[in-house]
Amino acid sequence: MGISDAELIVLDAFEDFEYVRRRVQISLTDTSETMHADTYVWSDAEDPDLYGEWDFEEWKRVHMKDFLTMTLGFMDGLERPEPKTRVETYQSFMHEHEQPESGTQVES
Repeated sequence: MGISDAELIVLDAFEDFEYVRRRVQISLTDTSETMHADTYVWSDAEDPDLYGEWDFEEWKRVHMKDFLTMTLGFMDGLERPEPKTRVETYQSFMHEHEQPESGTQVES
């Protein structure tokens, strides 16, 4: 509620091609009132990781710090003349964090 068209453009860019924005009907738990809402749905319905249990507390512990860092990079990138998509930002972020620190040797 209250999201501008410009903000939707940013959200669409953030979700990139991996998600599809869909309008769904929701029911509010406190009043049972129904309304329409936009939601982002994973675009690959055949992805085996899409189904099953998801533990938010585990995600927070394992992934949230990197997700927030990547998100800040995406937001900074929006201000550049040629902004990166979220997927490009994520790939760049992961590439930087997978590289061994300088001065360390990688065993083969």
